[in-house]
Amino acid sequence: MTEDEEFSLFAEEVKGIRPLKKTEVYLGKKQGEADFVARQNAALEAKQEDRNYLSKDYVERVDPNDMLEFKRSGVQDGVFKRLRQGKYGVESRLDLHRRTVEEARREVFQFTQDCMNHDIRVGIIVHGKGDRTPENQATLKSYINKWLRDIDEVMAFHSAQRYHGGLGAVYVLFKKSEKARLENWERHQKR
Repeated sequence: MTEDEEFSLFAEEVKGIRPLKKTEVYLGKKQGEADFVARQNAALEAKQEDRNYLSKDYVERVDPNDMLEFKRSGVQDGVFKRLRQGKYGVESRLDLHRRTVEEARREVFQFTQDCMNHDIRVGIIVHGKGDRTPENQATLKSYINKWLRDIDEVMAFHSAQRYHGGLGAVYVLFKKSEKARLENWERHQKR
């Protein structure tokens, strides 16, 4: 079929069509006025949730009797040894007993933010050993091991001493805040 034949066939098909007179088209039900306060609150909650980058996907399982330890490069061996021995004063504590993975995820993220905002250097997270669960899964312990490695503000962590919860708890060493770093620098400059 040639182009002229196609055009004449098209013109014959559309010859009775007239343009619409309305400039607006109604596509659905008209709703009442939007509740902008509810929308704003929902957006703020979604934004707050988006800040939590801790993953609840697959995690490499640890045994209930495994010792957790991690140290970023730059952390002095002496500092890590004192952390491991429980010689730093624990300034903040988070207990995750009877928490789901999602609840623990939110609380660990918030705990880290709170510690950084309040210049807390050493905290402890009590997660339990996980040896009373079916098949001794140590689920929360496994996630804590992963999450603390993923948090940039965590410089080191180690399973706690027996009197602080042993293998069911972990000491956490946080980064110094800029304010604490400056105060430390000034204190050492006066010597």
